[in-house]
Amino acid sequence: MTLHEKLLELIANTASHLPADATAALEEAASREEAGSAAEMILRTLLANAALAAASRTPMCQDTGTLTFFVPHALRGAVTPEAIAAAVREATAKGLLRRNTIDSATGRSYDDNTAPGAPVIHYTDSSTRTIRLLMKGGGSENMSTQFSLPDATIAAGRDLEGVRRAILHAVHRAQGYGCAPGILGVCIGGDRATGYECAKLQLLRDLADRNPDAALAALEERTLAEANTLGIGPMGLGGRTSLLGVKIAARPRVPASFFVTCAYLCWAARRGSIEI
Repeated sequence: MTLHEKLLELIANTASHLPADATAALEEAASREEAGSAAEMILRTLLANAALAAASRTPMCQDTGTLTFFVPHALRGAVTPEAIAAAVREATAKGLLRRNTIDSATGRSYDDNTAPGAPVIHYTDSSTRTIRLLMKGGGSENMSTQFSLPDATIAAGRDLEGVRRAILHAVHRAQGYGCAPGILGVCIGGDRATGYECAKLQLLRDLADRNPDAALAALEERTLAEANTLGIGPMGLGGRTSLLGVKIAARPRVPASFFVTCAYLCWAARRGSIEI
Protein backbone atom coordinates (compact mmCIF):
# COMPACT_ATOMS: atom_id res chain seq x y z
CA MET A 1 0.00 0.00 0.00
CA THR A 2 1.38 3.40 -0.97
CA LEU A 3 1.66 6.32 1.47
CA HIS A 4 -1.27 8.03 -0.29
CA GLU A 5 -3.41 4.92 0.08
CA LYS A 6 -2.49 4.60 3.76
CA LEU A 7 -3.42 8.23 4.48
CA LEU A 8 -6.70 7.80 2.60
CA GLU A 9 -7.42 4.64 4.62
CA LEU A 10 -6.67 6.51 7.86
CA ILE A 11 -9.17 9.23 6.98
CA ALA A 12 -11.86 6.76 5.89
CA ASN A 13 -11.51 4.57 8.98
CA THR A 14 -11.41 7.48 11.42
CA ALA A 15 -14.55 9.02 9.92
CA SER A 16 -16.54 5.79 9.92
CA HIS A 17 -15.29 3.61 12.78
CA LEU A 18 -15.87 4.28 16.48
CA PRO A 19 -12.78 3.22 18.47
CA ALA A 20 -13.18 0.05 20.53
CA ASP A 21 -12.71 1.84 23.86
CA ALA A 22 -15.45 4.37 23.03
CA THR A 23 -17.78 1.58 21.93
CA ALA A 24 -17.15 -0.27 25.19
CA ALA A 25 -17.75 2.91 27.21
CA LEU A 26 -21.06 3.57 25.46
CA GLU A 27 -22.19 -0.03 25.96
CA GLU A 28 -21.31 0.13 29.65
CA ALA A 29 -23.10 3.48 29.97
CA ALA A 30 -26.24 2.08 28.32
CA SER A 31 -26.28 -0.81 30.79
CA ARG A 32 -26.18 1.68 33.71
CA GLU A 33 -29.12 3.75 32.54
CA GLU A 34 -32.66 2.97 33.62
CA ALA A 35 -34.22 0.40 31.29
CA GLY A 36 -36.51 2.06 28.77
CA SER A 37 -35.35 5.56 29.62
CA ALA A 38 -34.55 8.24 27.06
CA ALA A 39 -30.89 8.00 28.10
CA GLU A 40 -30.72 4.28 27.36
CA MET A 41 -32.55 4.73 24.05
CA ILE A 42 -30.15 7.49 22.95
CA LEU A 43 -27.05 5.47 23.85
CA ARG A 44 -28.37 2.38 22.04
CA THR A 45 -29.16 4.58 19.02
CA LEU A 46 -25.62 6.00 19.03
CA LEU A 47 -24.20 2.47 19.04
CA ALA A 48 -26.50 1.45 16.20
CA ASN A 49 -25.50 4.52 14.22
CA ALA A 50 -21.82 3.69 14.72
CA ALA A 51 -22.37 0.09 13.58
CA LEU A 52 -24.17 1.24 10.42
CA ALA A 53 -21.43 3.75 9.63
CA ALA A 54 -18.73 1.11 9.99
CA ALA A 55 -20.63 -1.41 7.86
CA SER A 56 -21.20 1.08 5.04
CA ARG A 57 -17.90 2.96 5.44
CA THR A 58 -19.74 6.26 5.66
CA PRO A 59 -19.10 9.09 8.15
CA MET A 60 -20.64 8.60 11.61
CA CYS A 61 -21.62 12.27 11.65
CA GLN A 62 -22.43 14.81 8.95
CA ASP A 63 -19.93 17.19 10.60
CA THR A 64 -16.65 15.50 9.73
CA GLY A 65 -14.84 18.08 11.82
CA THR A 66 -11.43 19.66 11.86
CA LEU A 67 -8.82 17.15 10.77
CA THR A 68 -5.73 17.27 12.98
CA PHE A 69 -2.80 15.02 12.05
CA PHE A 70 -0.01 14.16 14.49
CA VAL A 71 3.08 13.05 12.57
CA PRO A 72 6.45 12.00 14.11
CA HIS A 73 9.35 14.23 13.05
CA ALA A 74 11.13 11.17 11.68
CA LEU A 75 8.44 10.90 8.98
CA ARG A 76 8.45 14.55 8.05
CA GLY A 77 10.40 14.01 4.83
CA ALA A 78 7.80 11.56 3.49
CA VAL A 79 4.59 12.62 5.19
CA THR A 80 4.60 16.18 3.94
CA PRO A 81 1.75 18.70 4.11
CA GLU A 82 1.33 18.19 0.37
CA ALA A 83 0.95 14.41 0.81
CA ILE A 84 -1.65 14.86 3.53
CA ALA A 85 -3.53 17.48 1.52
CA ALA A 86 -3.67 15.17 -1.50
CA ALA A 87 -5.28 12.45 0.63
CA VAL A 88 -7.76 14.93 2.10
CA ARG A 89 -8.74 16.14 -1.36
CA GLU A 90 -9.41 12.60 -2.57
CA ALA A 91 -11.31 11.70 0.60
CA THR A 92 -13.52 14.75 0.08
CA ALA A 93 -14.13 13.91 -3.57
CA LYS A 94 -15.17 10.39 -2.56
CA GLY A 95 -17.66 11.65 0.03
CA LEU A 96 -15.63 10.44 3.00
CA LEU A 97 -15.48 14.04 4.24
CA ARG A 98 -18.06 16.81 4.06
CA ARG A 99 -17.12 20.08 2.37
CA ASN A 100 -16.30 21.52 5.74
CA THR A 101 -13.67 24.25 5.43
CA ILE A 102 -14.58 27.94 5.24
CA ASP A 103 -12.47 31.04 4.58
CA SER A 104 -13.06 33.03 7.77
CA ALA A 105 -12.58 36.41 6.09
CA THR A 106 -14.76 35.92 3.00
CA GLY A 107 -17.10 33.05 3.93
CA ARG A 108 -16.00 31.19 0.80
CA SER A 109 -15.95 27.41 0.95
CA TYR A 110 -12.75 25.50 0.26
CA ASP A 111 -14.61 22.66 -1.42
CA ASP A 112 -11.69 20.22 -1.25
CA ASN A 113 -11.06 20.89 2.49
CA THR A 114 -7.53 22.13 1.89
CA ALA A 115 -6.21 25.65 2.47
CA PRO A 116 -3.38 27.28 4.40
CA GLY A 117 -3.85 25.86 7.91
CA ALA A 118 -6.28 23.15 6.83
CA PRO A 119 -5.91 20.34 7.59
CA VAL A 120 -4.02 20.95 10.83
CA ILE A 121 -0.68 19.15 11.05
CA HIS A 122 1.51 18.76 14.14
CA TYR A 123 4.98 17.24 13.78
CA THR A 124 5.72 15.59 17.11
CA ASP A 125 8.73 14.26 19.00
CA SER A 126 7.33 10.73 19.03
CA SER A 127 9.91 8.03 18.29
CA THR A 128 7.28 5.81 16.65
CA ARG A 129 6.27 5.60 13.01
CA THR A 130 2.61 6.09 13.88
CA ILE A 131 0.50 8.82 12.32
CA ARG A 132 -2.53 9.76 14.39
CA LEU A 133 -5.64 11.62 13.29
CA LEU A 134 -8.24 13.44 15.41
CA MET A 135 -11.49 14.54 13.73
CA LYS A 136 -13.21 17.01 16.04
CA GLY A 137 -16.61 18.40 15.11
CA GLY A 138 -17.62 22.03 15.48
CA GLY A 139 -20.30 21.35 18.07
CA SER A 140 -17.83 19.81 20.49
CA GLU A 141 -15.21 22.43 19.69
CA ASN A 142 -17.69 25.15 20.63
CA MET A 143 -18.03 23.59 24.09
CA SER A 144 -14.28 23.73 24.75
CA THR A 145 -13.31 26.44 27.23
CA GLN A 146 -10.43 27.93 29.20
CA PHE A 147 -10.33 29.28 32.75
CA SER A 148 -7.85 31.66 34.33
CA LEU A 149 -7.54 30.92 38.03
CA PRO A 150 -8.32 32.21 40.55
CA ASP A 151 -11.91 32.59 39.38
CA ALA A 152 -14.24 34.02 42.02
CA THR A 153 -17.35 33.24 39.99
CA ILE A 154 -16.85 29.50 40.56
CA ALA A 155 -14.86 29.81 43.83
CA ALA A 156 -11.84 28.22 42.15
CA GLY A 157 -8.39 28.88 43.53
CA ARG A 158 -4.96 28.00 42.19
CA ASP A 159 -4.87 24.36 43.29
CA LEU A 160 -6.28 21.00 42.26
CA GLU A 161 -9.55 21.76 44.05
CA GLY A 162 -9.84 24.86 41.86
CA VAL A 163 -9.11 22.70 38.81
CA ARG A 164 -11.86 20.30 39.89
CA ARG A 165 -14.34 23.17 40.14
CA ALA A 166 -13.34 24.45 36.70
CA ILE A 167 -13.78 21.04 35.09
CA LEU A 168 -17.22 20.50 36.59
CA HIS A 169 -18.27 24.03 35.61
CA ALA A 170 -17.19 23.30 32.03
CA VAL A 171 -19.33 20.16 31.97
CA HIS A 172 -22.33 21.93 33.51
CA ARG A 173 -21.97 24.82 31.08
CA ALA A 174 -21.87 22.47 28.09
CA GLN A 175 -25.08 20.66 29.13
CA GLY A 176 -26.04 18.46 26.15
CA TYR A 177 -24.47 20.72 23.55
CA GLY A 178 -21.51 19.19 21.78
CA CYS A 179 -23.35 15.86 21.59
CA ALA A 180 -23.09 14.41 25.08
CA PRO A 181 -21.90 12.11 26.47
CA GLY A 182 -18.54 13.69 25.83
CA ILE A 183 -14.90 13.16 26.68
CA LEU A 184 -12.96 15.95 28.34
CA GLY A 185 -9.27 16.55 27.72
CA VAL A 186 -7.81 18.92 30.30
CA CYS A 187 -4.53 20.81 30.57
CA ILE A 188 -3.46 22.47 33.80
CA GLY A 189 -0.99 25.27 33.14
CA GLY A 190 0.85 26.20 29.97
CA ASP A 191 -0.04 29.40 28.14
CA ARG A 192 -3.33 29.96 26.35
CA ALA A 193 -2.17 28.38 23.09
CA THR A 194 -0.24 25.40 24.44
CA GLY A 195 -3.03 24.75 26.94
CA TYR A 196 -5.46 23.94 24.14
CA GLU A 197 -2.87 21.89 22.25
CA CYS A 198 -2.08 19.86 25.37
CA ALA A 199 -5.77 19.42 26.22
CA LYS A 200 -6.54 18.09 22.74
CA LEU A 201 -3.64 15.65 22.98
CA GLN A 202 -5.36 14.10 26.00
CA LEU A 203 -8.27 13.19 23.74
CA LEU A 204 -5.97 10.70 21.97
CA ARG A 205 -5.59 8.65 25.16
CA ASP A 206 -7.41 5.35 25.58
CA LEU A 207 -10.41 5.74 27.88
CA ALA A 208 -9.27 2.79 29.98
CA ASP A 209 -5.72 4.03 30.60
CA ARG A 210 -4.49 5.30 33.96
CA ASN A 211 -2.63 8.54 34.41
CA PRO A 212 0.94 7.86 35.61
CA ASP A 213 0.65 10.83 37.98
CA ALA A 214 -1.24 9.59 41.05
CA ALA A 215 -2.76 12.98 41.89
CA LEU A 216 -3.99 13.53 38.35
CA ALA A 217 -5.28 9.96 38.14
CA ALA A 218 -7.34 10.55 41.28
CA LEU A 219 -8.63 13.84 39.89
CA GLU A 220 -9.63 12.16 36.60
CA GLU A 221 -11.61 9.51 38.45
CA ARG A 222 -13.26 11.95 40.83
CA THR A 223 -14.31 14.50 38.23
CA LEU A 224 -15.69 11.79 35.94
CA ALA A 225 -17.77 10.33 38.76
CA GLU A 226 -18.99 13.75 39.89
CA ALA A 227 -19.81 14.89 36.35
CA ASN A 228 -22.02 11.85 35.96
CA THR A 229 -24.08 12.87 38.98
CA LEU A 230 -25.11 16.18 37.36
CA GLY A 231 -28.07 14.59 35.60
CA ILE A 232 -27.27 16.12 32.20
CA GLY A 233 -27.20 12.77 30.43
CA PRO A 234 -26.97 11.85 26.75
CA MET A 235 -27.78 14.82 24.52
CA GLY A 236 -28.73 16.77 27.65
CA LEU A 237 -32.01 14.88 28.10
CA GLY A 238 -31.19 13.51 31.53
CA GLY A 239 -29.50 10.38 32.76
CA ARG A 240 -26.47 8.97 34.51
CA THR A 241 -23.95 9.47 31.70
CA SER A 242 -22.79 13.00 30.94
CA LEU A 243 -19.13 12.09 30.27
CA LEU A 244 -17.35 8.96 29.09
CA GLY A 245 -13.94 10.06 30.31
CA VAL A 246 -11.76 12.80 31.76
CA LYS A 247 -8.07 12.91 30.79
CA ILE A 248 -5.76 15.43 32.46
CA ALA A 249 -2.19 16.61 31.94
CA ALA A 250 -0.17 19.41 33.52
CA ARG A 251 2.34 21.77 31.88
CA PRO A 252 4.69 24.38 33.38
CA ARG A 253 3.37 27.92 33.71
CA VAL A 254 4.64 31.37 34.60
CA PRO A 255 3.86 32.67 38.12
CA ALA A 256 1.30 35.20 36.89
CA SER A 257 -0.86 32.67 35.03
CA PHE A 258 -2.80 29.57 36.01
CA PHE A 259 -4.91 28.33 33.09
CA VAL A 260 -7.20 25.33 33.09
CA THR A 261 -8.08 24.38 29.53
CA CYS A 262 -10.88 21.94 28.73
CA ALA A 263 -11.16 20.41 25.26
CA TYR A 264 -14.56 18.76 24.78
CA LEU A 265 -14.97 15.80 22.41
CA CYS A 266 -18.36 14.37 21.46
CA TRP A 267 -19.37 10.72 21.91
CA ALA A 268 -18.09 10.00 18.37
CA ALA A 269 -14.47 9.90 19.52
CA ARG A 270 -13.07 9.94 16.01
CA ARG A 271 -9.39 9.22 16.47
CA GLY A 272 -7.39 6.80 14.43
CA SER A 273 -3.83 5.79 13.69
CA ILE A 274 -1.76 4.10 11.02
CA GLU A 275 1.79 2.77 10.87
CA ILE A 276 4.10 4.01 8.13
